[in-house]
Amino acid sequence: MNRILALFAFVVLAAFLYILASKIGEIDLWIVTVLAAALAAYDFVTSSKNKS
Repeated sequence: MNRILALFAFVVLAAFLYILASKIGEIDLWIVTVLAAALAAYDFVTSSKNKS
């Protein structure tokens, strides 16, 4: 259940960042947006591993 909620939160963040970057359209904002999404994806992958 926690993975589903984390994935939902990541999708919402990615959608917000996409809308923000597409409306403004500056290349440097796109770079920051991709970097922020990549860091959030990395955090999602590393923190949602099964801890045995």
